[in-house]
Amino acid sequence: MSTNLEVGIVGLPNVGKSTLFNAITKAGAEAANYPFCTIEPNVGVVEVPDARLRTLTNMYHPKKTIPAVMRFVDIAGLVAGASKGEGLGNKFLSHIRETDAIAEVVRCFEDDNITHVSGSVDPLRDIDIINTELCLADLETVQRRVDRLAKIAQCGDKAAKAELAVLQKILTALEAGEPVRKVALQDEEKQTVKELNLLTIKPILYIANVAEDEAAQPDANPLVQKLTAFAAAEGAQVVAVSAKIEAEIAELPDDEAAAFLEELGLSESGLTKLIKAGYSLLGLINFFTAGADEVRAWTIVKGTKAQKAAGKIHTDIERGFIRAEIVSYTDLIACGGEQAAKEKGLVRLEGKEYLMQDGDVTYFRFNV
Repeated sequence: MSTNLEVGIVGLPNVGKSTLFNAITKAGAEAANYPFCTIEPNVGVVEVPDARLRTLTNMYHPKKTIPAVMRFVDIAGLVAGASKGEGLGNKFLSHIRETDAIAEVVRCFEDDNITHVSGSVDPLRDIDIINTELCLADLETVQRRVDRLAKIAQCGDKAAKAELAVLQKILTALEAGEPVRKVALQDEEKQTVKELNLLTIKPILYIANVAEDEAAQPDANPLVQKLTAFAAAEGAQVVAVSAKIEAEIAELPDDEAAAFLEELGLSESGLTKLIKAGYSLLGLINFFTAGADEVRAWTIVKGTKAQKAAGKIHTDIERGFIRAEIVSYTDLIACGGEQAAKEKGLVRLEGKEYLMQDGDVTYFRFNV
């Protein structure tokens, strides 16, 4: 997984993809009412909202506070035949090959003023079009690799034979229009095909773009219901947002945005919901480092050991790891400070095998 968590945003033209991207990243990508207006990929970096970071900042009064971030990559709207060069062609798919996950924006609102590339609004048909294009793009990648390996395997190369067996399994699924994430692969097999950066092996979540007046109760929308049932069958999540509302929020100062959300009956922004879903999808947690110089949030995969987590900060700290001095965020706040937590025996020394927990406030001891 990349140092910065990265999510690729895909969807058909005119589903509200670029409008949503602009709103959540405030990046100002073009969002015109015609297909293919997003030519080059747009990349936006957003802060991961975490109230704990603000509390730690008030406690430590550091020179700077650095939140965790999430990168969003928005590519041109895909159409049927994109993998074969229709629309803007499949070169744009390459822009999301490096991402950790894919968020697919699906239109779940009717609006006569916004044309739909297929003439009508049907989220499941839209998903099928996108899925087909991603599968076809992967099929081409896998077939190329199979062709290259076949000759090597014929010469008796064991590694090539083993990889070919995995690729054949994947090829069968892709030819049937099934994404690779649905193929039962062992961790070792996933590792074997990792460098291919297959699009359909990435975890996916669906963003239901709903009308403004449905944002507070999206589950009442029949299109969202259809989408949710579909996603549940493949173990995926649905995040319902109104791209239009997000665009309006993006223009407001924080305090006014909060009041606006409350007025609409929304407890949090679509961006916050999306980031939470991304963390859940990828099994991510945050730990913190805190001191007079800096208070910072670091994103790691749940189950990461202390020594490996130290490497997020610097490879030298991982290499020279001695111990991790850890206090849970909850204990630290309850005690009112680090010194009081130490006096109560709540600051622990943990070794390199310790599994990091969400909210661990950590100081790594190391020697290089």
